[in-house]
Amino acid sequence: MADTMELRDIEVWDGNMAAAQALRQVQVDVVAAYPITPSTPIVEGYATYKANGYVDGEFVMVESEHAAMSGCIGASAAGGRVATATSSPGFALMVETLYSASGMRLPIILNVVNRAIGAPLNVNGDHSDMYMGRDSGWIQLDAYNPQHAYDLNFIAFKVAEDHDVRLPAMVHQDGFMTSHTAQGVHTLTDEAAYGFVGEFQPMNDMLDLDHPVTHGVQTEEDWHFEHKARQQHALMTAVIPKIEAAFAEFEKLSGRKYNLVETHQMEDAEMVVICMGTSVETAMEVVDELRAQGIKAGVVGIRVFRPWPLEQLAEVLKNVKAIGTLDRSSPHGTVGMLYNEIAGTLFNCDTKAVLNNYIYGLGGRDLTKAHVVGIFNDLKANVDAGKLTTPLQQYIGLRGPKLSFF
Repeated sequence: MADTMELRDIEVWDGNMAAAQALRQVQVDVVAAYPITPSTPIVEGYATYKANGYVDGEFVMVESEHAAMSGCIGASAAGGRVATATSSPGFALMVETLYSASGMRLPIILNVVNRAIGAPLNVNGDHSDMYMGRDSGWIQLDAYNPQHAYDLNFIAFKVAEDHDVRLPAMVHQDGFMTSHTAQGVHTLTDEAAYGFVGEFQPMNDMLDLDHPVTHGVQTEEDWHFEHKARQQHALMTAVIPKIEAAFAEFEKLSGRKYNLVETHQMEDAEMVVICMGTSVETAMEVVDELRAQGIKAGVVGIRVFRPWPLEQLAEVLKNVKAIGTLDRSSPHGTVGMLYNEIAGTLFNCDTKAVLNNYIYGLGGRDLTKAHVVGIFNDLKANVDAGKLTTPLQQYIGLRGPKLSFF
C-alpha cells in the first residue's frame, strides 16, 4: 500500500472536476482553450484556479478549438507544460493540429470528454471522437470513472514528458456518464501529485537561444517517410514499457493499479466482451452475476488504446472461445473499429475464437445490464455450436426492427 502521508481525503468529484484538479496539481503552465460541451468545466476549472492564485500559469482564450491546440503547440514548443480539453466537433476541428503536435514531438495533454459527432447534433457521449484520433500519433488512455480521469492525467504527463518519449497524450472519459457523474475520488496531496510527475524539463524549446531549433519543418519525399516510420511509429510502439513503468510507480504511490489491458474473471473464461469507458464496469457487474450461475464469462477493458497493446491482448484472449466486441461508434459500411483491432490482433495467433461485433450506445443511449446479458447469450450459443450463430454485427438497444449485418 502507498504511504498514507501521500494520500488525501476522498472527494466527491465528477470526471471534469477530477481532471481539472489534476491540471492544478501538476501546475500546468499554459491552457489554451475554447469551450465545448461536455468538456468545458475542465478548462473552466483551471481558469478558476489561476484567477484564485492556485496556479502560476496562463489561461489563453481563443476563437476556436483549432486555435486552442495551435496555442498549445506554440506554448509547448516554447518550453512550457501545456494542456487543454475538448469534445466531439471541437476535437474534429483540432484534427489538423493534432498531427502537427505529434509530428513535432510536443508532450501536450488533451482531456477528451467523448461525445457523439453530428449530424444530427448530439451533446451526449459515444466514442466517435476517440476513434477519430486513433491514427493521429497521440498516446490514448481511457478512463472508466472519475477516479481514473484523475489518476490517468498524472500518468499521461509522466509518460509524455519523458525525454525518451516526448509524444502528446489524450485522456478519454465518457461524456456526461463520467464527466458529469459525481463519485468518490481518492486524491493525492499536492506535493505527492507534483512529485510523481516531476518538474517540467524542457527539451528542444524555441526559447533556448543557446541551442537554436526549428519546429514545423517541411520534408516532402526526402525525409517524410523516415520521420513517420522512425520518429513516430517506432517510437509509439516502444512507449508501452514506459507506460507500464508509470503504472507501477503510481501503484506504489497511491495503491491503485492500472494495466494496459484490464481484465475481470478472465482466468478460465470461455466467452468475453471487450469494451471501453463506462461500459466496462457495467459488463463487470453482469459477469459477476453470470459467474454465480456457473457461466464462464469474462470482461476485457482497453485501458491503453494507443499504442495498441497487441501482445498483451493476444495473451489474455488465447483460451477464449467466443468474443463480443462492443463499439460505441457507428462504422458506416463496415465492421466496428474495435472489432477490426481485435480481429487483427488474433489473426496470426492460435486462437480460433468466434468473433461478434455489437454497436451500442450511440449519442448517449444507455447500455443496460439486460443488453449485456443478451450479448452473453449470443456468445454462449457460439461456444456451444463452435461457430457463429448470429449475424456478425448487431445494433444493441436500437428502437424498431432488429438491425444486423454481415
